[in-house]
Amino acid sequence: MIMRKNVLALVSMLAIGGAVGGAAVARADGPDIIGIRKAGMDLVFAVVGDMKRSVEAGADVMPLADNATAIARWAKQIPAAFPEGSDKGQDTAALPAIWSDRAGFEKASTALEVAAGKLAEADKAGDKAAFAEAFKATGAACGGCHKAYRVKKS
Repeated sequence: MIMRKNVLALVSMLAIGGAVGGAAVARADGPDIIGIRKAGMDLVFAVVGDMKRSVEAGADVMPLADNATAIARWAKQIPAAFPEGSDKGQDTAALPAIWSDRAGFEKASTALEVAAGKLAEADKAGDKAAFAEAFKATGAACGGCHKAYRVKKS
């Protein structure tokens, strides 16, 4: 879990840097923005799995604080990972609503950022019950965005 935490922090920061600065995954025609956002989402999915197992096992949650903080930081950058014109390619699951309802999409991203911030606070306090509740809220924020802005997986 510690290794995954460090990998998430490193790759998230690279993805965020690439999303906002264009310096990460480079291609001849510019940064691979779809690849950047897919990598960020995949990493969040991986650490959420670790968190879920910790909650289910009643394990100490304090070691997960960096993961929750990284999710909050990623959530803040999600809108930048979906610029105009990045709606096609690489089998993106992004729905057109991301661009036609930009305010709603950004609001959903902010909801995830806030929920993950509360998750990190519960984590740092070592409060397993508060962490479990915040984990549910974080999952609901992820799911709410996916329902409205991502193609349903079959």
